[in-house]
Amino acid sequence: MQSALEALRGELVGYCYRMLGSPFDAEDAVQETLLRAWRHSHDFDPARGSLRTWVYRIATNVCLDMLRSARRRGLETAGEPGIMGEPRPDSAWVLPMRDDPAEVAARRESVRLAFVAALQHLPPRQRAVLILRDVLCWRADEVAGLLGVSVAAVTSALQRAREGIRRADLDRPGTLGDAARRDLVDRYTDAFHRHDVAAMVALLQEDATFTMPPFTWWVRGREAIGAVMAASGSCAGARLTTDSYNGTLASWQWRDGEPFALQIYEFGDRLIRSVTTFLTPALRPAGYSAAVPSS
Repeated sequence: MQSALEALRGELVGYCYRMLGSPFDAEDAVQETLLRAWRHSHDFDPARGSLRTWVYRIATNVCLDMLRSARRRGLETAGEPGIMGEPRPDSAWVLPMRDDPAEVAARRESVRLAFVAALQHLPPRQRAVLILRDVLCWRADEVAGLLGVSVAAVTSALQRAREGIRRADLDRPGTLGDAARRDLVDRYTDAFHRHDVAAMVALLQEDATFTMPPFTWWVRGREAIGAVMAASGSCAGARLTTDSYNGTLASWQWRDGEPFALQIYEFGDRLIRSVTTFLTPALRPAGYSAAVPSS
């Protein structure tokens, strides 16, 4: 039983992350799920359903319990553009999660930061239905059995959830392939290391946006972003290493041998559409060992 439960850990983390919007909360939820499943393994009856369905029922209940007392996470910006403002607590933000290659290969768009943030606006049960039906491709009767409701209730919840996602008005995914995206990030990194603001800005869409959680700071437009970069000197003394988070490329920004910021890139059809820079020390993965380029 224990090995069978551990085999589900990876996909459970992805499910709980979409439900909760935080990799740390997701890990806590999965740990609690596996603990409950182990303690109550005698309750599992294979004649009534698969182990996977039984464990997902536990995981869903754990997430719903956590969401009852949690504030809604988001990626919203507020205030005047270019004004730093006061930082909001980490619990207010959807936080990025480092990619699991198997998970991303199958469901890249469903771990985009914007999509995970949109999920957080749905009521928790609608959120669960949408993830199980549209992301994990469960049948309506399977979801109904997991949640203990009728198939009609699942269908109704799914329709409302889809409408909620439509109202979020997500940008459609860019059409750039993986090689083109990597080339853009490599060129951006090279320009960053040369402190060449003009070359960096040239790789951005005209209407690109920069944001920087936990601050509500934001800037939109190539010209405005270039002015901020030139004035701040943010490249000086820092180095970038490429990583992968939320189904897209990312860069850790290093200074004095330590990573201090995580940049998540979104891409349009030709250029970089947005850069979200998280100044969240807790995001650094345990045992992080990417090589820091020499100055």
